[in-house]
Amino acid sequence: MEITLKGDAKIESVPSLKDKALRINLNENIYGTFAEIGAGQETVRHFFRAGGASGTIAKAMSAYDKEFSDAIYGVEGDRRYVTENRLRKMLTHEVKLIEERIPRKDQPNKMFFSYANTVTTIVFAKRFKGHGWVGIKYQIDPSQAYNEIILHVRFKENDARLQQETLGKLGTNLIYGAFYKHNMPKKLLRYLYDHISKDQLEIDTINFSGPLFKEVDNRLMSLQLVKNGMTDAVMFAPDGNNVLPARVLYKKNILAFRGSFRPVTRVNVDMYENSFEMFKKENKVDPEKTQVVFEITLSNLRASGGEIDEQDFMDRARLLCSLGQTVLISNFQEYYKLVEYFNLYSKKRMVLSMGVNNLIDIFDEKYYRHLSGGILEAFGKLFHKDLKVYLYPMLSEEGTLITSENLKVHPRMKELYKFFKYTGKLVDIKNYRPEILNIFSRKVLKMIAKGEDGWEPLLPSVVSNMIKEQQLFGFSEKEVPAK
Repeated sequence: MEITLKGDAKIESVPSLKDKALRINLNENIYGTFAEIGAGQETVRHFFRAGGASGTIAKAMSAYDKEFSDAIYGVEGDRRYVTENRLRKMLTHEVKLIEERIPRKDQPNKMFFSYANTVTTIVFAKRFKGHGWVGIKYQIDPSQAYNEIILHVRFKENDARLQQETLGKLGTNLIYGAFYKHNMPKKLLRYLYDHISKDQLEIDTINFSGPLFKEVDNRLMSLQLVKNGMTDAVMFAPDGNNVLPARVLYKKNILAFRGSFRPVTRVNVDMYENSFEMFKKENKVDPEKTQVVFEITLSNLRASGGEIDEQDFMDRARLLCSLGQTVLISNFQEYYKLVEYFNLYSKKRMVLSMGVNNLIDIFDEKYYRHLSGGILEAFGKLFHKDLKVYLYPMLSEEGTLITSENLKVHPRMKELYKFFKYTGKLVDIKNYRPEILNIFSRKVLKMIAKGEDGWEPLLPSVVSNMIKEQQLFGFSEKEVPAK
């Protein structure tokens, strides 16, 4: 028995990559293929080196040449090979081959799998660090349908060889986790980084599917990626599925709204509708190449105790998706970081639409003390040549209408504010509805929580109906007194 002493710290034991690969290899029923494109055969080599691989590896291949790859998996219409669609084709093709070549009657206990990746590592000029899709299609019961775990990664290292090694570690962790940690999806995510630093690799999209994961909500899995520091932002489409931000935002005009949306009110909808109409009239903006994004920061999801309120997150996500919106969950507390993130994918026209309170916060120096250049450095990143701010008015406590014309900022910021105002970077939303300016999300939320009447007209009808039907934000039907 191992000796423990009083005062010893509890250290979680992390299996080595060799131990993980060996455990897979020594299971006589786990049997499958490895197909790796773009970075060598970095994952399968861990299984070859561990020993006992002859009973596990049916085939290992790297269809590196595009013509050979097309001959095996089919031609991609857009001629792009590092895509989710390509990965899915690879997984489906390889599983089909196993099923065809290994008769079930001869191997009734075999649990088939196919691991695949299609990646591009850092280019010679080092302008693009590389990215890729990684996945596994597998079963843990021969009589069950297949399960899938598919993820997208971005490399952070500046050397192709190091990126290849990191990919091999990730693949080994994924295969081991798929078989031995599938009952704990949230922990499985963290185990993907065994023997890998977050400075080496970013995972910005992940989707689970199949009978093993029928209770898994992929939006919550996305939230875990941001919560665990695996990525700075995740995105999901109006249908509720996780989507790759790069694919959604690439070369698009972007109109972004930040808020708590707790819940979505008529003010939020009015701001959106007016902003969108204004945005479509902007120079160089093509409505067909425009992406609207509703962004919620991680700090807006935290409960009073500092923990992420997952149920609250789901409530807001459902409401925004029901309105047909694309949702971004980010770790960007400052606006300039959000803009920098968008700039990774698009250099087109960009607009941030916000209320007066949000703009006042932007001009508060305390948020930029960590920057060597302070607020000037932040504004240099925020107000680049193709960015504007649309400002939605607010009623003060005295009932005064506040717009960009009479907004008060700190005296030290006054001249800076004037500069952005008169250079056209700040634009007032003028076609607002005055009768709804006194609607605030926090007020509506309190009314719902207390069971008060009269909150429904303050929200879009689809939102109020969803809150009642799905019991969101603590809503509960009033009991009708017995006669």
